[in-house]
Amino acid sequence: MAAEGTDVAGGGAVGGRLAKDSLRQAMCPDAAPNRRRSSARSRDAERRAYQWCREYLGGAWRRVRPEELRVDPVSGGLSNLLFRCSLPDHLPSVGEEPREVLLRLYGAILQGVDSLVLESVMFAILAERSLGPQLYGVFPEGRLEQYIPVRARPRPPRSISFPSPYSPSQCLPSHPSPQSRPLKTHELREPVLSAAIATKMAQFHGMEMPFTKEPRWLFGTMERYLKQIQDLPPTGLPQMNLLEMYSLQDEMGSLRKLLDSTPSPVVFCHNDIQEGNILLLSEPENADGLMLVDFEYSSYNYRGFDIGNHFCEWVYDYTHEEWPFYKAQPANYPTRGQQLHFIRHYLAEVKKGETISREEQRKLEADLLAEANRYALASHFFWGLWSILQASMSTIEFGYLEYAQSRFQFYFQQKGQLTSFHPSS
Repeated sequence: MAAEGTDVAGGGAVGGRLAKDSLRQAMCPDAAPNRRRSSARSRDAERRAYQWCREYLGGAWRRVRPEELRVDPVSGGLSNLLFRCSLPDHLPSVGEEPREVLLRLYGAILQGVDSLVLESVMFAILAERSLGPQLYGVFPEGRLEQYIPVRARPRPPRSISFPSPYSPSQCLPSHPSPQSRPLKTHELREPVLSAAIATKMAQFHGMEMPFTKEPRWLFGTMERYLKQIQDLPPTGLPQMNLLEMYSLQDEMGSLRKLLDSTPSPVVFCHNDIQEGNILLLSEPENADGLMLVDFEYSSYNYRGFDIGNHFCEWVYDYTHEEWPFYKAQPANYPTRGQQLHFIRHYLAEVKKGETISREEQRKLEADLLAEANRYALASHFFWGLWSILQASMSTIEFGYLEYAQSRFQFYFQQKGQLTSFHPSS
């Protein structure tokens, strides 16, 4: 499934869930870097790239001749076309302008949609705060971003020790691979990386963003997914009867009641912090060496969802090369000790500079532990509905319905365990 080679990371070019178009294109580019696309839109983009790079990047980009500028297709689909634009080696830099950038062109389907404005604002703010790739230019047709080469199939991870509970940056590998890369599922359980992810998540949650603070995203999106599934024409496939099999309409009401009784602060959430959306940078720009990408689901949401959703991702490996092209190992759901390890580093960042008693610390840990495990149910429900919908629309070969069934089975399993879950034990 994942081919050897170099891919690129940007706002949403790496990561995503399952065989979502952006992920499959990022891991298996449909155009090699030295092969030109034949579409008229792509050819026009390559011609206009010279103008955009010259105007927005300045420096050496203003000196390069059109025939010298390299514009190589990276990937593309209904949503975006992506190109790597690079200066020739013989042309020296003038200042601190980048030598290569990612040109992202919005698909015709998306241009003019209000969400693009919000996403551009979000991308710019995250770049300014060093929480996402740098943004070099925005124009109606697309934008110029930092180009981050990503090795599609990472080498086996190093053995990493974890000597100190609150200094993950001191324990990161001192000799990273030549190219940045997304993490692998099994690396989420590495103590040093788990601590760094917790810290990064807490920093993300601490941001103030100019978007609505009402937490409508979670249930608003699930209600929309459920309505779209109910409106699907009958297919005759027994797998499509998951709606009735699991009484999902009634179950969503039960889930809402459970979460209404679960205090969880509203923060700016990524909503999809899984291994494919976490880059281990080859040239770290900060102490932890990690960067979050793919912000298409980001919104103000309940804190517990981001944490619980991340715990669920310990279970699913989306790089499995045989049908159904994912592998679920429920036993890999983090243990209480692993959850506490994550939560303690999360709280250390949130409470940085504050002095709290041991009793208060224990209460914070217990409350967040219970909160995360309840919202893990929402993660299963959300991505289960998403996958049923994908099965009805996608032409990509992937076990969407099998994945949906796995998520709902896991949902009911964990729901049954909640009654015997005692965080303080």
